[in-house]
Amino acid sequence: MPDHGRRVEFGGNLDPVADFERAATAARAIESAGLEFIGIQDHPYQRRFFDTWTLMSALVPLTTQVHFVTDVANLQLRPAPMLAKAAASLDVISGGRIELGLGAGGFPEAVQAMGGPVRNSAERVDALEEAIQLMRLMWSVPKSVNFDGEHYSLKGHKPGPPPAHRIEIWLGALGPRMLRLTGSVADGWIPSHSYVGPDKAAALNSRIDEAAEAAGRDPGAIRRAYNVMGCIGKNDAPGIAGPPALWIETLTSFVLDAGMDTFLFWPTSADVLDQFELFGREVVPAVREAVARDR
Repeated sequence: MPDHGRRVEFGGNLDPVADFERAATAARAIESAGLEFIGIQDHPYQRRFFDTWTLMSALVPLTTQVHFVTDVANLQLRPAPMLAKAAASLDVISGGRIELGLGAGGFPEAVQAMGGPVRNSAERVDALEEAIQLMRLMWSVPKSVNFDGEHYSLKGHKPGPPPAHRIEIWLGALGPRMLRLTGSVADGWIPSHSYVGPDKAAALNSRIDEAAEAAGRDPGAIRRAYNVMGCIGKNDAPGIAGPPALWIETLTSFVLDAGMDTFLFWPTSADVLDQFELFGREVVPAVREAVARDR
């Protein structure tokens, strides 16, 4: 059975398009809808987008409870020691509301155009594995840190300030090695429904479980987050489209049959504020009720 019985949680996607008033309004709408997370994609080479970390820093003071998660951070353009420092700093400023989605890295030509490193796919996973070790070491705040890796090194670095809470690391993983890494060391998995359908998600969740057990971990300790795109109340929009009842049935199935437990809603219609309100008011409580009943 893929379902690990975790509490089902919800969030909303906020696109980092260079319109701050739009972003601020969306952040407030996501929090007002009672959702737990705001996910923001990270593509620094995209000319229409704000820098994700700068945007998150500006949005944190406009909210009080919602957690922010990079979905997912571009590790190739954000060196791991500085990413660890930035995440810990914003976690302190926000009162413990920062989580870190990470990927091995895509769009290599765009990364290289910004002066990023030239790495093949295996090297990108190597660098990600090192980054997780290094960041957790820095967040543990020993008096000094040494790390000797192929891609990153620290030589007597004195880390701090420590994060306000244990920052979760969620991996955007699809390949066998990335899935093993998710199961063995990560706090969560964050694929997108448009790339990984529920049948595939169930199979990949089983691989994560196997890796967790091999590492001596409880598979139920690993969050399974799903980016779900679509529109509530319209049948002709991209992604999942239909009335609230369809969304309730679909997300409940994703929990019980595919093993997912966290959903980041990406509206595909223009009325995103209404969509977040509908999601929080009609879909979220009904999914929780249905999951509790069917479990």
